[in-house]
Amino acid sequence: NAILSCAIAMVIGFVLTFILWKDDAPAKQEEKVQEESKQLTDQVIASPMNGEVIALEDLKDAAFASGALGKGCGISPEISNDTPVYAPVTGTVTTLFPTLHAIGLTADDGTEVLIHIGLNTVQLEGKGFTSQIKQGDHVNAGDLLMKVDFAMMSKEGYEIQTPIIITNTNDYKDVLVEAKGQVKAHDVLLETIV
Repeated sequence: NAILSCAIAMVIGFVLTFILWKDDAPAKQEEKVQEESKQLTDQVIASPMNGEVIALEDLKDAAFASGALGKGCGISPEISNDTPVYAPVTGTVTTLFPTLHAIGLTADDGTEVLIHIGLNTVQLEGKGFTSQIKQGDHVNAGDLLMKVDFAMMSKEGYEIQTPIIITNTNDYKDVLVEAKGQVKAHDVLLETIV
């Protein structure tokens, strides 16, 4: 009886495995091919807003100024109560903080761009920010991401310097700041070198 029970259990197990088993290898291989096809390239990053370019080391936040979060620069934006912030690259909105003070974009080629609107503006808890996008959206370079009330922020004592950082800097040979002085939205701001 014991031998017969073991034999029946083995046969049932074999038949169920044969019927229900599914090979995940082709799906995993397809994902790997898609990931490998995202080859980083030299990428031009446009200015997301009008303002004056600030060297990274001159930003009033040590984490950004030290380059610990990546290379890039800052912009001292034009002060208004309805300043538009545009997408600097074509890609996906991978991070949109609930407080709306920072936007993370991943370009279609894999370049990761962080736009941190003002310094310590997380404390505003979304006040002064009007988002036009949500996390997961695909945007084209130049699309409107947000409108920001820099006039209110400045009046309330917040630093409005806006760092624009390439967070995957280590994947590149260099990140160059291509603009100086006054810059308009959509002008070339940064360039990544593979």
